[in-house]
Amino acid sequence: MGEPRGDTRARIQAVALELFAEHGYEKTSLREIAERLNVTKAALYYHFKTKEDIIVSLFDDALARLDDLIAWGREQPPTVETRQELIRRYADHLYTAAPGIMRFAHENQGTMRELAVGEKLKCRVRALIGLLADPKSPLTERLKSAMSIFGLNIALFAFDDDITDEERRTAALAVAMEMIGVPRDAEN
Repeated sequence: MGEPRGDTRARIQAVALELFAEHGYEKTSLREIAERLNVTKAALYYHFKTKEDIIVSLFDDALARLDDLIAWGREQPPTVETRQELIRRYADHLYTAAPGIMRFAHENQGTMRELAVGEKLKCRVRALIGLLADPKSPLTERLKSAMSIFGLNIALFAFDDDITDEERRTAALAVAMEMIGVPRDAEN
């Protein structure tokens, strides 16, 4: 008996992301993905008809988790603690569930502009920023909220030196907390 359909789908997504990172989205073919998986193109087509379908599926999964985070944030009182927890949860999402996807988005900005998921991702990021700062807040406060989210994203691919993902996450989280007005020593 073969592996469960969800496992095959996840394997295809993971291998596609690897190949996109190695060769770029445009230069990677479905044939190469099938070869790396050691399956036929027909088997790959059973799950995904195009490269775009693979990327859309990856982003749909990530966007669903962001939707959950946004829904949670909307149910919470607008307190410093809520803002801190939103930042923490977003960092957890980025560094555990979505680092490859966000790196893809960064390295393939042209493709992201062409795909509807690019606009969907922008909308979710704007919603997160809106939860961190009231639209009536001074521009500097809204900008700091935006920078806290963008800083978490940028840390995923900034600095090519020997920094672990945990070091990136820790540093980015500290900076993000400072951006939303939480002093470094008050964070813990």
